Amino acid sequence: MEKIYMIPVNDAYDSDCECPLCTLRDNSEKNYLDYYLGPSLMEPDTRVITNKTGFCPVHMGMLNNSEAGRLGLGLMLHTHLKDMDAEVCDTLAKSAAPSSGGLFKGKDFKAKLNQAADLIDKRVATCPICDNINEAMGHYTDVIIWMYKHDDQFKAKFKNKTCCLPHTALLLRAATSMSQSDAQEFVSDIQNNAASAFKTLEDDVEWFTLKFDYRNKDKPWGNSKNAIQRSMRFLSSDRRDFDEVRSKQ
Repeated sequence: MEKIYMIPVNDAYDSDCECPLCTLRDNSEKNYLDYYLGPSLMEPDTRVITNKTGFCPVHMGMLNNSEAGRLGLGLMLHTHLKDMDAEVCDTLAKSAAPSSGGLFKGKDFKAKLNQAADLIDKRVATCPICDNINEAMGHYTDVIIWMYKHDDQFKAKFKNKTCCLPHTALLLRAATSMSQSDAQEFVSDIQNNAASAFKTLEDDVEWFTLKFDYRNKDKPWGNSKNAIQRSMRFLSSDRRDFDEVRSKQ
């Protein structure tokens, strides 16, 4: 019997998509974007987190592009800036002071420069949406491994569904939890799908390039018109800049 935690995995593998794990990732990302722009932004526990972390450039841009939650984004940024100001500027002020113990006092000024830079790097590199997505994908891969071992219908779906390379790596790491015999079959299915994907993309990209030869001008494109975008999605998993609509703009 299908359990509730199996539903999103089955839905992704049943969908007409290039990579079911990308679909799971994209759905998780949308849910967390909605979460941080929804009522949660007024919850003290959430604001404690966002004050410290802020968001990575990608998710900050996606939050900015959202039609809703502009006030919420402004509130989060305001308190995040104040939190950053208090720590970063205080560290810079202490480091740059010419008095004893300041940045340029003594032989350790280079170490203090690096410490100040490390603090900034650490503060701007954190993102709760990224952390939540990574955690969700860990749960999804655990479910995929379990379903592959115990659900013959899902196993048949898995055998016929290609994943992008970054998510192929994620599945391979998850497979380390399997027995050697189970992992051998699991990885064999992954290898067959990857080999088929490489062959298809190589042929389609080659024909895409050959279409620029005037001798092939009137020959059909076949499946090669979007071969560039499909190849980039397979290689990187990121879909934001690799869709056919944006490529025509």
